[in-house]
Amino acid sequence: MRHRKRTAKLGMKSQHRRSTLANLVCSLIEHSRIRTTIAKAKVTRRYADKMITLAKKGTLHHRRQAIAFLRHKPAVEKLFAELGKQHGDRNGGYTRIVRIGQRMGDAAEIAILEWTGTVTATPEPEKGGKTEEPKPQEAKAPKTKKTSVKKKEEGAAES
Repeated sequence: MRHRKRTAKLGMKSQHRRSTLANLVCSLIEHSRIRTTIAKAKVTRRYADKMITLAKKGTLHHRRQAIAFLRHKPAVEKLFAELGKQHGDRNGGYTRIVRIGQRMGDAAEIAILEWTGTVTATPEPEKGGKTEEPKPQEAKAPKTKKTSVKKKEEGAAES
């Protein structure tokens, strides 16, 4: 039976999903905060927490396991050097997800995934959306055609 064997497919084939999740975890390690969809953030959180657990153990075997998943040595170095020590006293829950609204293009729910040791994220407005109030415009005088006025004046001057 397949009880409790659910895997979030994310609309991708397994190789693409694995690469995407590894890249998201690497970006989280390098930048400490990433902006992605809710579904990807929930799956990425699982793998990011596993990488921190490997970094806390800190042996060569655990470093090789992290390199096998992430495939990005500078991220693994930062993971073991900084993040493993930063979260050394925690027993889990190394990441937080902060929902920030919907994406403009397809209305997908967007969230910020960040480490818990950082300051709480404030929801950022969408880049494509309006952030300022529109200024009231003054009443404009109707535009007149300058060429027709000049021709009339020239015609009157010739007569």
